[in-house]
Amino acid sequence: MAAVIFLTRLNGLRSFSKMSSFDFALTIATGSVLGSTISDTSSAFVSGIAAITAIFAVQALVAFGRSRARRIERTVDNEPLLLMDGRLFLHANLAHARLTEDDLRARLRETGVSSLDAVRAAVLETTGTISILTRPDTGQDDSDLLLAGVRRSV
Repeated sequence: MAAVIFLTRLNGLRSFSKMSSFDFALTIATGSVLGSTISDTSSAFVSGIAAITAIFAVQALVAFGRSRARRIERTVDNEPLLLMDGRLFLHANLAHARLTEDDLRARLRETGVSSLDAVRAAVLETTGTISILTRPDTGQDDSDLLLAGVRRSV
């Protein structure tokens, strides 16, 4: 357990934060190795620590690769998906994401949206959270910049 805490501190909060599919798989693998190491008295403790260290090393290498190559990032991470464009619910994208209008309406309420006219876009992020962009009351609208890289349709 101490080794996992140490490696998490070394690798950063991304190890167990809101995760991409890749991060989720590594988290499951880490839990599996940790569980096996703790419960199986016949296996060597050092082997378990080595396996967990290898998992964290792979995560660190992929994180480094993601920051250097867009192709690695696209391979490993989910792609953000537009769920709502202004007042328009994008039903095909909602279906692809296995979400309903009710799910999206709940997120709009959580965000404090009281009028659909205030919504610029709703995006399913790579971590599985839904971000709501609202129209600015005054000033510059940078929503096009913020929507760069978001898949518009499935």
